[in-house]
Amino acid sequence: MEIPLTILNDSYTIPQLGFGVYQVPPEQTQRIVEDALEVGYRHIDTAAGYRNEDGVGRAIKASHLGRDQVYVTTKLYNDSHGYQETLDAFERSMDQLDLEFLDLYLIHWPRPIADRFLESWQAFETLRSAGRIHSIGVSNFRVKDLEKLAANSTATPVVNQIELHPYFQQNELSEYHHAHGIRTEAWSPLDQGRVLNEPLLVEIGSRYGKTPAQVTIRWHLDKGNVVIPKSEHKHRMSENLNVFDFTLTAEEIASIKKLETGQRSGFDPSEFEGLWD
Repeated sequence: MEIPLTILNDSYTIPQLGFGVYQVPPEQTQRIVEDALEVGYRHIDTAAGYRNEDGVGRAIKASHLGRDQVYVTTKLYNDSHGYQETLDAFERSMDQLDLEFLDLYLIHWPRPIADRFLESWQAFETLRSAGRIHSIGVSNFRVKDLEKLAANSTATPVVNQIELHPYFQQNELSEYHHAHGIRTEAWSPLDQGRVLNEPLLVEIGSRYGKTPAQVTIRWHLDKGNVVIPKSEHKHRMSENLNVFDFTLTAEEIASIKKLETGQRSGFDPSEFEGLWD
């Protein structure tokens, strides 16, 4: 089983299926990430705001995998917007991860009330030019945020990581990404497990001998999304990886499109301050 790589707009590649550690308790992170790496994940997604970067770093060291074998994403904490603040926050994250370079750094939330993400983006560009980061991107940005970034920078985000699942498909934003060379990356891809009881997904899964979770992950992959499911259970981690022996038909994808409700399960980026403490 080999996870496909997707080419980003800066010519680097990213594993299309990764493993997220949002809400993974810090004291359990090392064990859980070690399990994820053992079953085959090679893309780990964390954030300063998750308070578990150090556990991710320890797990990578314990795995004895080469640095070039594990793709690592982390995100700027929301109280650190601003040029120097971002540079300082990056160093703290790298100390926690115990890495020499980062594959992907994201602005976690736009925080429109603060209106300082452009300063942070300039710092991202500085870090990339210095070779500290391979790729730079954003998370939870709206079209208006991406347009503001485009009007004030020549650097296009490689990804925008957003809430995206069958009940909240973000078609307008995804279309903007496609038109501007930005890869759509899905967080909460299983809507915190709510897809597991969806009759349509159960029915589709029965045709392939797959679970609703596997059908949903396959739906993301077939749409070209980068997808980062999470689980604290090793057998579920393996199950979520076992999605490369089938594809959905155009009719099945069209039927899943009808599950759209327009309702978020997570925070609204137009309002969320992003300060969890």
